[in-house]
Amino acid sequence: SPKAIPQMADTAAVVSQLDISGTSTKLLAIVANERGAKEALQYDAISCLGFPFSVSETFQLRNTNSTIAESLTRVEAIQQLCIAHKKQLVIYLSMGFGNPYGDPYNEEIVYKWAHTIQQLGVTVISLADTVGLATPEQVNRVTAHLISALPGIEIGVHLHSTPVHHAHKIDAAFKAGCRRFDGALLGIGGCPMADDELVGNMDTEQMISYFSKQGCCNQLNAEALQQSIMMAQTIFM
Repeated sequence: SPKAIPQMADTAAVVSQLDISGTSTKLLAIVANERGAKEALQYDAISCLGFPFSVSETFQLRNTNSTIAESLTRVEAIQQLCIAHKKQLVIYLSMGFGNPYGDPYNEEIVYKWAHTIQQLGVTVISLADTVGLATPEQVNRVTAHLISALPGIEIGVHLHSTPVHHAHKIDAAFKAGCRRFDGALLGIGGCPMADDELVGNMDTEQMISYFSKQGCCNQLNAEALQQSIMMAQTIFM
């Protein structure tokens, strides 16, 4: 809500200024409850809703003010809304590679929740390295397992990292078979719970450089990318 996150108060104004006609671009809105989902569904331009579902009880309470059990109920309700309005729900498995709170964590917990969410009819699950704890080996192992275990599900990654380790994590996920990656221009953003100012989102430009070397991103508009980077530098730097 605008009260909880003032930066979101002008969402309607921002969406109204976006022209994605004639492109394959899809807009995704992150929501934390049914009310947020219903508000997002008012905008035809938004085609996907994202929900942060944490395998850490502490983080779920801090992030969405709900327990894991309550959040699962929310996911069920939001999935039904998405089906009714022909939208796609993306579930982000927050703290998918560990947490700093001492909450129970092992990879089997992640697999269990991924299977539970898949049974609700959700077809896109993104593994989130919320505070940048994951090692490349772990990213590869967990991602590869879920891609193999859930063949009907698109498994993505939302990785956070220091600049030193970003390339290794991207490479680990790519080699595990992942083809859905989240990034941000200039690596802006991240999670305030990371407790390390160097941990941020994956830099979109660096990710594209890696993917281009793998023979991907052949349809990319390089001029538009550079314009976007320049705009981001003006706004955020």
